[in-house]
Amino acid sequence: MSLKNAKKVETNRYELEIVIDGEKFRKALADVMRRESKKITVPGFRKGKAPISFIEKYYGAEAFFEETLNSLYGPALEEAANEAGVEIVDDKMDFDLVSINKEDGAHFKVTLTVVPEIEIGEYKGLKEERLKVKVLKAEVDAEINAMAERNARMVEVTDRAAENGDTTVIDFDGYVDEKAFDGGKGESYSLTLGSGQFIPGFEEQIVGHNAGDEFDVNVTFPAEYHAEDLKGKEAVFKVKLHEIKKRELPEIDDEFAKDVSEFDTLAELKADIKAKALERKKKAAEDETETRLLDQVVASIKGEIPEAMFENRVKQNLQDLDYRLQSQGMSLENYIKYTGATIEDISKTYRPQAEKQVKMRLALEKIVKLENIVADDKDVDKKYEEMAAMYSISAEQVKAAVPAEELKKDIAVEKALDLIKSSAVITDVDALSAAEEKTEKKPAAKKTTTKKAEGETAEKKPAAKKTTTKKAEGEATEKKPAAKKTATSTTAKKTTAKKTEEKADK
Repeated sequence: MSLKNAKKVETNRYELEIVIDGEKFRKALADVMRRESKKITVPGFRKGKAPISFIEKYYGAEAFFEETLNSLYGPALEEAANEAGVEIVDDKMDFDLVSINKEDGAHFKVTLTVVPEIEIGEYKGLKEERLKVKVLKAEVDAEINAMAERNARMVEVTDRAAENGDTTVIDFDGYVDEKAFDGGKGESYSLTLGSGQFIPGFEEQIVGHNAGDEFDVNVTFPAEYHAEDLKGKEAVFKVKLHEIKKRELPEIDDEFAKDVSEFDTLAELKADIKAKALERKKKAAEDETETRLLDQVVASIKGEIPEAMFENRVKQNLQDLDYRLQSQGMSLENYIKYTGATIEDISKTYRPQAEKQVKMRLALEKIVKLENIVADDKDVDKKYEEMAAMYSISAEQVKAAVPAEELKKDIAVEKALDLIKSSAVITDVDALSAAEEKTEKKPAAKKTTTKKAEGETAEKKPAAKKTTTKKAEGEATEKKPAAKKTATSTTAKKTTAKKTEEKADK
């Protein structure tokens, strides 16, 4: 194979003129004819037993030219692109066959889209800020309280009536116009009061009753209720309250710490929570600063980027989504059905992210060229080992799946990112608390005649964590006559991407 000529025909479009010499073509032709001989019949010979010379005489060598060129085309194009110093963007190409014969080989031209040459602004010595981080006592206490919530137990209540927040066990039997209706009956049903699980007015009428009480609950089905025959209808539910339960939180002390962690004291548990929270905040601050540095670099690039690069990146992001969904036991097709979205809708949401990912990669690859950054064999071996540990497989398996040359490109890009960060001028700044930001933005309050008592302090109370009460999986539909209609939504977890591309998601 030889690259006869390479010329730029328009922005990001190149024409490569390629010649495959006669000797290489004839060898490939013989291989194709040998392979095809097993499928064809020549008079006087059993199927697959005719010599190559007879096959060529009977069918003509030209019958196998197309298959021969197809077998040589991919490697020839890749070699020509490397020789021309261009990187092919996609497979949407214009092909022109100049000549093809057994003696001279194949001569053809291909016009294709290539990765653009871009210009880049400053990428060393960039200035950015990094937030100083700290962990407040209230944050540690909130995590301790959340752990207590997760370890709460249900205890029976016998000394008082039902209250909001209690979980009750009830029988109910519903009637409309003195007639029972489908799905209006339930036995030993577990209902948390105040959860809004049943239609308005139902749960409120259980409050104040004691275990063992039998009583009527009078409600009106909402006008928008999902069952047509019950919309806006008045109903009476005969209810028997069997049991009242409440959540009982464990006492937060050293024994609690022993039960929920590997620590012997509450102080040690709190110290560990604080240390881990601080580490997370530091990592988040570093990542945020890195993202802003990359944003500066991306904003500085100039050049016309082929639309195909953005489209390819969107397709790759869709494939990543499909893989993530499959890991959760769901297909992209089912996800679309559940969400009511279309491939076009999802593609549009991925478009801004894809554009940023493409520009970021182009910028970092440009820095690799400008700085002559290379990845040596030690870098590659180290990366193989890291990937093997990450996926719990052998390094040899990783090598078989990931070509070394591709890995070298990724490592070089990571080094370019490290160069941006290491050369940047980072200023650590204090982060205003939410209360301080509010105070700064809020206009001065008018003076009032009422003053707080001297020495009185206003302590900010941490917001309580929201909890969601879910019904036990598998509860029968007929046990939910009075339940509000709810919408089911499905979300997909985020998957792992390359380090430099992850920054585009932020």
